[in-house]
Amino acid sequence: MYQLIIFDWDGTLMDSTQKIANCIRAAARDVGLMEPTVAQAKNIIGLGLHECMMVLFPEASTTARDQMVDRYKYHFVTEDKTEQSLFEGVNQGLQKLEERGALLAVATGKSRVGLDRAFGVAGLDTRFTVTRCADETRTKPNPQMLHEILDFTAIDVSKAIMVGDTSYDMDMASNAAMAGLGVSYGAHTEATLLESNALSVQHSVNTMIEWLLDGRIEKAYE
Repeated sequence: MYQLIIFDWDGTLMDSTQKIANCIRAAARDVGLMEPTVAQAKNIIGLGLHECMMVLFPEASTTARDQMVDRYKYHFVTEDKTEQSLFEGVNQGLQKLEERGALLAVATGKSRVGLDRAFGVAGLDTRFTVTRCADETRTKPNPQMLHEILDFTAIDVSKAIMVGDTSYDMDMASNAAMAGLGVSYGAHTEATLLESNALSVQHSVNTMIEWLLDGRIEKAYE
């Protein structure tokens, strides 16, 4: 039974993977690096920005990767107009989990500024008990952000579950000795998530919420 549900953000709660891929590709063109494919760009979603650039451009200089980060931020905030919105069922699903007494948290590869901006767009800034971002702690798949969330909530790891759309989320959960629930509608495939020890892989927000509510939630702090 889980008292604490920790969600990834991009590709799990917000439909933003196409926008992220577009901005990575645009930044590569700006800097003069080989443009990754959409699939390659989506595959690294979930890591911190600097880690993303190291994976995509291992031969590039530190200066070039820093320029990539700057240009990515410019395109994401200013230039790229790709729509991003919460997946269907997110608001209702989170409310149902809260009504059962679960605590909700976010562990994301976004920066704090980026997550706060996304919360403003989505109207979810008061929904979560605690959030951790890639620029505040060690990034996925290192388990530190999960450890910090557990410490903040005083919930035992056996009573928590990580929900995410990438192997980085599942690997982070495994590294924290925490259960992981995968969702296949984001960046990584069902097969990849299962290879990363996901307990189950759900194919929509609604089925993910139903899986959690099916006798797996108990009230925190009773």
